[in-house]
Amino acid sequence: MSDQLADSAQRLFSQHVDKAVLKAAEAGQFPKALWDAVVEAGFTAALLPEEAGGFGASPAEALRLLQIAAEHTAPIPLAETMLAGWLLARAGLPVPEGVLTLAPVRRGERLELAREGNGWRLRGTASRVPWARDAAALAVLAAGPGGPMVACVVADGVVTAHDANVAGEPRDTVVLDQLLPDAAVAPVDLDAAGLHAAGAAVRTAQIAGALSRALSLSVGYAQTRVQFGRPIGKFQAIQQNLAVLAGQSAAAIAAADMAADALGKMDAGQLSPMLVGAAKARAGEAASIAAGLAHQSHGAIGFTQEYDLHYATRRLWSWRDEFGNEAEWNIVVGRAALAAGAEGLWPALTAA
Repeated sequence: MSDQLADSAQRLFSQHVDKAVLKAAEAGQFPKALWDAVVEAGFTAALLPEEAGGFGASPAEALRLLQIAAEHTAPIPLAETMLAGWLLARAGLPVPEGVLTLAPVRRGERLELAREGNGWRLRGTASRVPWARDAAALAVLAAGPGGPMVACVVADGVVTAHDANVAGEPRDTVVLDQLLPDAAVAPVDLDAAGLHAAGAAVRTAQIAGALSRALSLSVGYAQTRVQFGRPIGKFQAIQQNLAVLAGQSAAAIAAADMAADALGKMDAGQLSPMLVGAAKARAGEAASIAAGLAHQSHGAIGFTQEYDLHYATRRLWSWRDEFGNEAEWNIVVGRAALAAGAEGLWPALTAA
């Protein structure tokens, strides 16, 4: 990622994400000023090709933007809007303005498209759809007569139940039974497993960002909190916790780099389940270990509503389970290793 783009993202989120914005988002208020600033900066189009309105960013640059947003615990659907736009553009459909999300996001849920008159009938139910209540449109991956298809659906009236993840981010139930015009539907070279993998890549980048935030807060607290006449960071037990926390953060950042590489290979039509699975599983493991260590390093204050740590750790606990947890992706990696066999495993790893 160019230093200029990274610096621009750091400045934007530093200026627009504060305690008031986070508290308002927790209460259900969409942070419009923050969102408008992100849209104006062009960040929502970072995953789009230039012909679809993007600015030529690579998958690595786009995911780095998500990492920075997560580092500031920005309470906006930037990841979902990026991914939904990417899916629509992949199918050759226009990308509408506004907040976007995608469905389905959970394995096993199936939506279907069938010909009806001069259009397409879309039917199905998708649960835990991120930010659906705030979306202007949904990018829906559905089973069509000849294979996977994508539909662009106006979000008005499709949300039937509101829910949220541990971080308080909207996760809603969407029921679809709509007749869509031809112009809103197109075939796509991506199946449900591919979309799940793309979502896992995005969440891996976000986990890396939130972990960086948890590490920064923990180190800062250990340097300033004085106990028994000296900063608690001088005590060996705290130093050990922080060292492990830093190691897990570094591992998550490396996993995010791997996830960006995997997403780039998907753009080239080469899906690597081993690459995606290893990245998401390792990031999820890091989130599990590091969130606990961050709270241990803070003691009681880390669990209070007033202190900022929970904005990072609750996102870690949520994102590690979304688009596949460690157990799910470790199975995928194990099967890929078995399929490669004794002679093919090392070439498969080095090729990835």
